[in-house]
Amino acid sequence: MGESSEGQWIQIALESGQSVRGWRKEASNPRGTLIIVQEIYGVNAHIRRVCADYAADGFTTIAPSFFDLVETGIELGYSDEDTQRGRELVAALGMDNAMRIVGATRHAQAATESVAVIGYCWGGAVAFLSATRLGIPAISYYGRLVEQFVHERPQAPLQFHFGQRDPLIPMTSVERTARHFPTVPLYTYDAGHAFNRLEDAHGDPDAAALAKRRSLSFLNESLKGS
Repeated sequence: MGESSEGQWIQIALESGQSVRGWRKEASNPRGTLIIVQEIYGVNAHIRRVCADYAADGFTTIAPSFFDLVETGIELGYSDEDTQRGRELVAALGMDNAMRIVGATRHAQAATESVAVIGYCWGGAVAFLSATRLGIPAISYYGRLVEQFVHERPQAPLQFHFGQRDPLIPMTSVERTARHFPTVPLYTYDAGHAFNRLEDAHGDPDAAALAKRRSLSFLNESLKGS
C-alpha cells in the first residue's frame, strides 16, 4: 500500500471477504490504538491530521476508509456538491456496514492491545455506536445522529463534545442527550459545528485544544490497564 513519512495505507479485511483501506500512523512506544472515524468527507487532510496529532501523543491511529464499500478512493472537500455527495455515500453505506468496519479494524489489532474510537460528525454517531454495540471506549465529537440512537446503552466508557453554536445540533438536542446519559461526560464549547476541523473556517483552535485535552485524559483513564 502507499506509504509516506506521515502514514501509510493498509488493508482491513472484513468477514464478508471484502476489504477497505485504512490510513495508519504509527506512534513511538504506543499506549494503544485509536480508530479515527471520518466525517462525511472521507479520509481527507483533516482526518489524516487528526491521525498524526494523536500519534504524536502516543497512540497508533487507523482511519478506515468507510466509503470503500461503496466507491474506492473517495476524498471530498467542503463544497455544497461534495457535502451532498458525502450524504449520499453515508446513506449507501449504512450504519450496520460502518459497525462491521469498526469491528474488523479492532479485530486486526493484537488481542492484547488497547483500542478506542474517536469520531467526528457522522463519525461521532459511529463512535457512540461503537460503545453501545461493540463495547469499545469511544469519544463522540458533534455527532448529529446520536439522538436517533439514545435508547442504546453504552457498554464501554464514553465521552461527548458539542458546540453551543452548532446550527446542525441545537442545544435542545444536546440537552436531551445529556438527560439520556446522565453519567456520561458531556462537554459543550462556545463554538459551532466541526470546531475540530482546523483546516477550514469551521475550526475553533481554543475549543479544539480544550476538547483534545479532555479527550486525552479520557483515553489515559479508559485504556489504563486494558
